[in-house]
Amino acid sequence: MTIEVRVPQLPESVADATLVSWHKKPGDAVARDENLVDLETDKVVLEVPAPAAGILTDIKLADGTTVTSGQLLAVIDEAAAAIPAAAVPLAVAVPGASAPAILAAPNGATAVATASAPGGAAAKLSPAAKRVVEESGVNPGDVAGSGRDGRVSKSDVLNHLAAKDVAAPVAQAPAAKAAVPQPPAQPKAPPAPPVAARGARGEQRVPMTRLRARIADRMVQAQSTQALLTSFNEVDLKAVNDLRARYKDGFEKHYGVKLGFMSFFTKACVEALQKFPSVNASVEGTDILYHEYYDVGVAVSTERGLIVPVLRDADQMTFADIEKSIATFAGRARAGTITMEELTGGTFTITNGGTFGSLLSTPIVNSPQSAILGMHKIQDRPVVVDGQVVVRPMMYVALTYDHRIIDGREAVQFLVTVKQCLEDPARMVLKI
Repeated sequence: MTIEVRVPQLPESVADATLVSWHKKPGDAVARDENLVDLETDKVVLEVPAPAAGILTDIKLADGTTVTSGQLLAVIDEAAAAIPAAAVPLAVAVPGASAPAILAAPNGATAVATASAPGGAAAKLSPAAKRVVEESGVNPGDVAGSGRDGRVSKSDVLNHLAAKDVAAPVAQAPAAKAAVPQPPAQPKAPPAPPVAARGARGEQRVPMTRLRARIADRMVQAQSTQALLTSFNEVDLKAVNDLRARYKDGFEKHYGVKLGFMSFFTKACVEALQKFPSVNASVEGTDILYHEYYDVGVAVSTERGLIVPVLRDADQMTFADIEKSIATFAGRARAGTITMEELTGGTFTITNGGTFGSLLSTPIVNSPQSAILGMHKIQDRPVVVDGQVVVRPMMYVALTYDHRIIDGREAVQFLVTVKQCLEDPARMVLKI
């Protein structure tokens, strides 16, 4: 019996997807629920599992093809899975072998031993890593994966290649030196004029991924359709640091997650959003849509680009709920297992460029939202407190907002509220 493998139903907001890479080839045996192919949308990478065990007899579409919901991808022969084990050649991996080898099976039958092939390792390659592997010709089985379940990322492959480049000249240096004969002494020629050294001037043209293209479209859309303006303030984080230092061990022991800065900033932003509803609103045509809920997006950087998972009803979440959700989102986003629903919506966004060392920036609004808060690097700086110069852990914060519906007064007061909540966290508990 043959089973058809089709493109799963895509979300309403996604018209099509790109077939990134097959993890199997025709003739390969597949297990039920084993990932066959990756489909990249403009937000996430979807895995298409095998609906049944059998032999993959036919692949209908090649890598790079644009596909839509319900489109036929491949065919599996389910009957092939019922062949008795004694009649199926045994595939035994032989390290270092470059071609199949014949071994004697315990029952006297002939068995096939194959080398550890790129296909096996490819199942753990991220889409970006697969492209680098194909371009460089490196054996993916030689690359140690640092991701979840041994998943190999692009940086793992690049680090592997860099290590090989460094090791090769060292290994070849003695042989190269011995192979060069010593020429007889010659009269010295006049020195040649110096030639300016020129490095490699290669170029590489790579198509944008769907996610990168989507990010580009949204950024240009925000710049061209909104009246964007950025206001700044700075926050003394000594109170937050002291609170984290006092309770971090007990918090982690009780909740199983570290007490970070993002939960404080999320709570502070919710307090400010409740006081200034226009910052939590959006524009629809000639109307202003005021949201009476607080779905806060938290920007997460992945090797595919920036994505924004959403904390639904952040006003009802505890500090522990926020920290757990962010940790889960970040892990799943980098592993490529986050869902479309978790990236959809949001009424306000927080982005933290400080994790990469940014001291100051002007973030771009995540349209159709109307504002975004940018966090930055915490830096010890001298400040005046009660007439005395003291050193405090300071952070610049930036609010980029749509000036069509948010006045400068509201934007500045929003930042002041965030500042007050962080410099005196008791305000968030007492709601003052």
